Amino acid sequence: MTRRTDTHPDLTRPEIGAPFFSTWRVGTPLRQKQSVEAIADTWERRPWPADGLLGYYVYTGQDGSTLLHYSQWASEQAYEAFVKTHRQERNDEIDTAVPDIERLGLGRYRPYRSARREGDRRVPGCIVIVDVEFEGPDPDRQRAWVDAVFEALESEPNPRPGGISGHFHLSTDGARVLNYAEWESTQAHIEALAAPGDGIGSSTELWHRVQTWPGLRSSTVSRYDYALGLVPD
Repeated sequence: MTRRTDTHPDLTRPEIGAPFFSTWRVGTPLRQKQSVEAIADTWERRPWPADGLLGYYVYTGQDGSTLLHYSQWASEQAYEAFVKTHRQERNDEIDTAVPDIERLGLGRYRPYRSARREGDRRVPGCIVIVDVEFEGPDPDRQRAWVDAVFEALESEPNPRPGGISGHFHLSTDGARVLNYAEWESTQAHIEALAAPGDGIGSSTELWHRVQTWPGLRSSTVSRYDYALGLVPD
């Protein structure tokens, strides 16, 4: 069966072969709440749909309009089988409860590198998604850019105390990087952005290299609150 959990996902599970991220635009804080309730009701009344689905998590955007969906799949094949047999009936039921949801697309990724302070047991109070887009596909550039971020982090003279972890994912099309970052609180992230430097990083040559990487087209930052976790019972 399907079980609800309040525990945040473990993004470092070795079984995760295909982490997927998608965004829905629902319009208002009330519709965010209604959509989360509709998802929970639709899923909890049904058996867990696939052995290859390790967990499904939903977050409300602090913009008051969007939902972020993060699903942990063992493989893309497991996801495709779910699409053929289970996805549409679930979406139809959710759409009946909350009409006119705008689904903005699904991003397919692979885990690459994670950073977390050893022994840090803090529960995230805010999830920050950093979505980086490059000018066309280049898997070598994806990896090199993330490696450069880690080099900058390791030499950071003023580490932001509110940061808990960062989990970097490479899109399967070779053109994007997504960082799922856990923060102690929204305020901690706001204060980090307001500190000296361009964004989270200090004004160092290594961070400047990250921010001016050849082929870097855009970088967007969005904050979310954990709303719903669904796992197999």
